[in-house]
Amino acid sequence: MSQAASSPDTDATLPVVRLTPKANARAVRRGFPWVFANEMVLDRRTKALRPGTVAQLQDHERTPMGLVAVNPNSKIFCRMLDPEGTDAPDQAWFAARIARALDLRQRLFDAPFYRLVHAEADGLPGVIIDRFGDICVVQPNAAWADVLLTPLAEALADVTACATILKNAGGRGRSLEGLDDVDAALRGQAPDAPVPVVMNGATYLADVTGGQKTGLFFDQRPNHAFAARLAQGARVLDVFSHVGGFALAALAGGAASALAVDGSAPALALAQDGAARMGAADRFAVRQGDAFDALTALGEEDEAFDLVICDPPAFAPSKPALDKGLRAYERVARLAAPLVAEGGYLVLCSCSHAADITAFTGACLRGIGRAGRRAQLIHTGGAGPDHPLLPQLAESGYLKALFFRL
Repeated sequence: MSQAASSPDTDATLPVVRLTPKANARAVRRGFPWVFANEMVLDRRTKALRPGTVAQLQDHERTPMGLVAVNPNSKIFCRMLDPEGTDAPDQAWFAARIARALDLRQRLFDAPFYRLVHAEADGLPGVIIDRFGDICVVQPNAAWADVLLTPLAEALADVTACATILKNAGGRGRSLEGLDDVDAALRGQAPDAPVPVVMNGATYLADVTGGQKTGLFFDQRPNHAFAARLAQGARVLDVFSHVGGFALAALAGGAASALAVDGSAPALALAQDGAARMGAADRFAVRQGDAFDALTALGEEDEAFDLVICDPPAFAPSKPALDKGLRAYERVARLAAPLVAEGGYLVLCSCSHAADITAFTGACLRGIGRAGRRAQLIHTGGAGPDHPLLPQLAESGYLKALFFRL
């Protein structure tokens, strides 16, 4: 019996949690990975389960439906771990899933810089693992992964042979699960300098200990590449640039110049370092400050660019924020469109899972239209294949990138 299965939470016999008669058991059987609190029989025993407990899920007729992780403190009461499982996860269980995820990434990429585990889509619900060469950064954004972090990290080390494994506790999901925000080194020592990452011919500097998310956004890699194809000889503006995402890719693609705008001075400093390592410092400039203010100011300065990219944070991180978020996306498009030279390109991105592609496209077109411009939609991009989509879970297909010619 594994370490987890012999704990007070799981003992020799796993606890049982049960669906109500009105719950959508069919959706769970077809692969939907979550069960919400309002679908559960919430008796005193079930409510008393500790967050992260591994349990057997049954339908209302007491038919087993699989192995789940339970958190009575979360709206997502159960996360499906294994529809065929009967024993709580141990190191070997984690190793099998990580090895399967690693096999895909090694087929896709010739260097070990990628998202290694993309949560539910890779069979580890709530778990994000990004790899930076010999370093793995783990975001255990669900209570069960926090409880079983030791066997998870040991399996990760065995499968990848990475010397350094870091816990990043900054994920938004952790607060929703009632978890701490304490980062830690689970294996080895945290690096004392940013990690260089080469993608699409550009050099990025990832701050894996103090940067946003895990230090770099691997999901935009294919969209960076597409933008780089439009950038030959172009004047490029990259707004919400972080560490130079689109700007550095455009410089690698032959852009005449690139201006990166971001609110974070440390992120822009990393972008400048990346440009210098690429030998492109003379073609690269930065502007630190609020993105909306910068877009407004550039318009007042009558600036024009051949390629403008806006990749903001999630303006609509949840359904209640959708309307406000769509208005923000429309405003970005309205302010950015006048900065695009005639025949130039505008790239508008959203990482809000609550705003689907139809709603996001509508907001962008409204903004472009209000700016007095007309557009051709030439390409629609999503996250790279190291961020696989679980078809039954729309939230796993969060990223959208729309490429317009104005």
